[in-house]
Amino acid sequence: MPSLEEIRKPVNREMQEFEKHFREAMKSKIPLINVITNYLLRRKGKQIRPLFVFLTSGLSGGITDSTYNAASLIELLHSASLIHDDVVDESYERRGFFSINALWKSKISVLLGDYLLARGLLLSVDQNEYELLRLVSDAVREMSEGELLQMQKSRKLNITKDEYFEIIRKKTATLIAACTACGAWSSSRDPVLTEKMKTFGEKVGMAFQIKDDLFDYQKKGLIGKPTGNDIKEKKFTLPLIHALENCPESDRRRIIRIIRKHNNNTRKVQEVIEFALSNGGIEYSTERMIEFRDEALEVLSGLPDNEYNDSLRSLVNYVVERKK
Repeated sequence: MPSLEEIRKPVNREMQEFEKHFREAMKSKIPLINVITNYLLRRKGKQIRPLFVFLTSGLSGGITDSTYNAASLIELLHSASLIHDDVVDESYERRGFFSINALWKSKISVLLGDYLLARGLLLSVDQNEYELLRLVSDAVREMSEGELLQMQKSRKLNITKDEYFEIIRKKTATLIAACTACGAWSSSRDPVLTEKMKTFGEKVGMAFQIKDDLFDYQKKGLIGKPTGNDIKEKKFTLPLIHALENCPESDRRRIIRIIRKHNNNTRKVQEVIEFALSNGGIEYSTERMIEFRDEALEVLSGLPDNEYNDSLRSLVNYVVERKK
């Protein structure tokens, strides 16, 4: 599997230039804001989302000034959503470092998230990028709906597969779809191509989230056991949902009871993990992930065969083969 460095090669120069553009988009006259945003910038992740924007833009006609606006808008709103998520989840860690919530507490975290949202809105309006703003705002709305739907279903512990797919489409896939749609629009201004690339991004996003959910059932750490974090948080993901749909009713009631009353008992959580493993949850989830991957690759097959297409194909495969 190619590394991210190899995948980035066609847009390496543009990605480096983007970092300056994004830093500028975050700037404020308030010193505290600059201190916190500098902390964010020093701990940036793999930058997969802007990578999708630039590669899609290259494939759709060529990278333009609008592409930099699209990538910055996506990252501003994505960063804001992560900061707000950490407050909602009371999380004190993000990508192995202290979260903004841990260091500056919830009030400042919420306000900083609001600031980044506002910067994204202003960037779009100042540059007359109204279609980019519409695409990304629609994604943010769906992400919020997805989170709320998951919370609602987690309380009742009765998520079906169809509801699970709708949740991950809204929570995760819609943002990657916004990346690829914005990338296409920024270079082509073609609504048909933009919609096609939005579909591509959604398929990738579905595969991406299923892969994330599978990590919870894979051995890791010093003791070589799955973490079961989703189970501890009473989140029903595809491996568990499939297993519950394919077991005797007595087993189903027992597992639901464990999740409802003993979700913080490590031994009991391992029992739920073993249940999902032994009832075909991993195999089924992997099959569905591969289906979404193949559907995404099929969209690319009808587009120009060039270095951007090659890198996008490699990036799709990276999403389903990554180790973390």
